[in-house]
Amino acid sequence: MLFVEANGAKIPAIGLGTWELSGRTCARVVEQALRLGYRHIETAQVYDNEREVGEGLRASGVRRDDVFVTTKVWTNHFTPHDLERSVKESLVRLRLPHVDLVLLHWPNPHVPLEETLGALAHAKRMGLTRHIGVSNFTVALIEQAAALSGEPLVCNQVEYHPYLDQTKVKAACDQHGMALVAYSPVARGRIKADHTLAAIGRAHYKTAAQVCLRWLVQQNVSAIPRTSRVERLSENIEIFDFELSADEMAEVAALASPKGRLTDFGFAPKWD
Repeated sequence: MLFVEANGAKIPAIGLGTWELSGRTCARVVEQALRLGYRHIETAQVYDNEREVGEGLRASGVRRDDVFVTTKVWTNHFTPHDLERSVKESLVRLRLPHVDLVLLHWPNPHVPLEETLGALAHAKRMGLTRHIGVSNFTVALIEQAAALSGEPLVCNQVEYHPYLDQTKVKAACDQHGMALVAYSPVARGRIKADHTLAAIGRAHYKTAAQVCLRWLVQQNVSAIPRTSRVERLSENIEIFDFELSADEMAEVAALASPKGRLTDFGFAPKWD
């Protein structure tokens, strides 16, 4: 497994996203993923599945210290006292003494960022998490967060796939030593019918999804595809035995479009 190194963190290049996974399915998929060799599991308070993620981790038999576990604090817990309490509650649900990474799930303009980041840094100093970071932050917000945070921020988790150009956000992360972690890395399955990705895949005896994930990893990006199917789990991790050429990387990048974004809510920031 390759790692993306950022401000002291070593984030496995491929992980399992668990958005929309719940109950026994979630626990089973986490367990299977870890048995197949995944070492990076992502959850969030708002996913309402932290308990099941913890169950899957314990059922896998994989040593806790070998797994990079991320959770995310929802925006209604951004005041300092509330953030600390909510992270402790996440640990109770996961049945873990600490996680490896806690992220702010979305920016919240109604709570001063300095206060929220202060509480996040305090959670790290208390030993509740080994690392801290942000999610869905724009270039301007990355700049603010990096300047305000009392502890190093290790990543910005954002939507990133061939249909969405994240060059500016990636450059801002690079400038501050932060990793970019890509959610929806296969565009929620939309890539299956893409002729360009399929053609590149055929040249390497790989699928369109594997081409997408390889494209991200070759940019030193960590990707967290979500799936509930065990055969997809195997497919998504089998990307370390081939390499895309510079021309192929450029071909994939050229698929980006101004309408490529899939995740956009009314409370989202003004995107770059």
